Amino acid sequence: MKLRMECIFRDRVGIVSDLSSLLAGQALSIVSMEVERRPGGAAATLPTCAIADLTPGPASAPPPSPAPSPVPGPAHAPAFGMDRAFVYLEADSSRDVDRAALFETLGRIPDLLEFRIVDTLPAEERANRFLVLLDNLRDGVLSIDAEGRVTSINKVAREAYGCTGAPGVSGTSGTPGGTPAADLSGLPLDALGLPDRGILDCLSGRELVDAKREVATPGGGRLQFFVTRRPIRDGEGRIIGAVEVARDMREIRKLARSITEPAQVTFGDIVGQHPAIGFAISFARRVAATDSIIAIRGESGTGKELFARAIHTASGRQGPFVPVNCAALPEQLLESELFGYEAGAFTGGRRDGKPGLFETARGGTVLLDEIGDMPLASQAKMLRVMQEGSVRRVGGTAEVPVDVRIITATNRTLERLVEEGRFRQDLYYRINVLPIHIPPLKERPGDIAVLAEHFLLGLAARLGGPVRSLSPGALARLAGHHWPGNVRELKNVVERAAILCPDDVVGARFILFAHELEGGLFGESARLADGVADTVADAAALASGHEHHGDGEGRLKDMIAVFEKRIIVDAVAAAGSVRKAARKLGISHTALLDKLRRHGLRMV
Repeated sequence: MKLRMECIFRDRVGIVSDLSSLLAGQALSIVSMEVERRPGGAAATLPTCAIADLTPGPASAPPPSPAPSPVPGPAHAPAFGMDRAFVYLEADSSRDVDRAALFETLGRIPDLLEFRIVDTLPAEERANRFLVLLDNLRDGVLSIDAEGRVTSINKVAREAYGCTGAPGVSGTSGTPGGTPAADLSGLPLDALGLPDRGILDCLSGRELVDAKREVATPGGGRLQFFVTRRPIRDGEGRIIGAVEVARDMREIRKLARSITEPAQVTFGDIVGQHPAIGFAISFARRVAATDSIIAIRGESGTGKELFARAIHTASGRQGPFVPVNCAALPEQLLESELFGYEAGAFTGGRRDGKPGLFETARGGTVLLDEIGDMPLASQAKMLRVMQEGSVRRVGGTAEVPVDVRIITATNRTLERLVEEGRFRQDLYYRINVLPIHIPPLKERPGDIAVLAEHFLLGLAARLGGPVRSLSPGALARLAGHHWPGNVRELKNVVERAAILCPDDVVGARFILFAHELEGGLFGESARLADGVADTVADAAALASGHEHHGDGEGRLKDMIAVFEKRIIVDAVAAAGSVRKAARKLGISHTALLDKLRRHGLRMV
């Protein structure tokens, strides 16, 4: 029979010796023992049986109720404020043991406070938690001891190496059958029938780091792994085992795809507070779940593809989102890219043909961007695809059904193109079922600051730098621009300013538009001129926030004060001291100190 017990003692010397002698007298041999010393406190953290509660009888019999008082004596006094020793042991005997007699004998051990029968020992609980942790790793882990016996092998390694445990230990050799996977620990490594036993080389000190290995699977296939093997050493440097970690290359590819593929876009990623953009988002939400064609209209840079991606995400379609720029593809390649081509359709094509983007997007969404620039001949075939729900590859005769959601986008005025004969009227009516208009940035100036802050937050997250803010002058510069490139242009301007500016607050001098870059405003004279413009813009923006009287005198004073403060700060920073700055400005040291106090500046 086996017994697992927890015994709580007042800490002293000789506890293990007393327990060993007592158990030997009861014909019990100790299989394992663990001793934990704890400082003074409560006697036990789990329900226990007082020694006097144990009476002769079957082991399963419940203790009498009400429970009698513990056996009197100093050994059974409350254990508050004393150091205690918790002894956990497993004992085994080849014959039945009289538990009542054993418990009575245990009660005579000096300083024993309490004990109880337990199902598992702490070491077993730790080992079980460790095994659960190993089995939840994505990498395969195998470890052995110095004798080449398995000490641990997790689920990924068992499945990869064919050590499934049913019907045998290994799926690749005739090793003993019926051994559960959890019982592989302790077996010699050779018993697992592994195709590669290079981990044994680590017992002589060799290492292997990120080596590419192939493993034959029980089903006849082959798996590729990156394998790392290292020896395990004790505190004195002696090799006591080895560990092998194998990472499935399929997991590596999956991780690489998750990093490189664009994240799903939702309507929450569309930033704006203007009622027009709010209406567009609300309308797009309502129509996303339908299969009807959606026509997104808006100037270049307003975020038409962002809307299309959000609609695709909200549609619940499991297939991919496939954007097609109709203006970027030459007319002779547009149809073969959209509809695919059969083998031998034209010179230079793939021998086995190629599926088109509509077939690639099966179950998903196709965005026909810049559809207003699609050639008339292609428009006719596109109309047929929309009506029939199938495509015919170039050079082929068979109809290939495609289940796709079609979204179109354009910055052109399609009505004018229809009048001019450059866009088919029937296609216009076909795609204009659910139109969505995205307003240009110049029509929603209140969103400029919100979008700029959003872009600054995104840039800080991407580059890992501080989150910057825009000065009033910088915001004034942004608000005064006409934004022909819309949100895309704003993002570029804000990102450029944040990268060029060394400070946490981005000033107006760093807000550079495309025409200014072309004019070469990176020179020193341009920098100084822009610095003045920055100060004036900051001052004007600050002053405009105050109430002023009709003559505007108060606003001018505020602007002059801001301008003077900026000049003083720059002068002191450049000179390195107040006295040198005063000489540079042509005023006395005392006058400069007075101005510093007036502006609330304190120079350290």
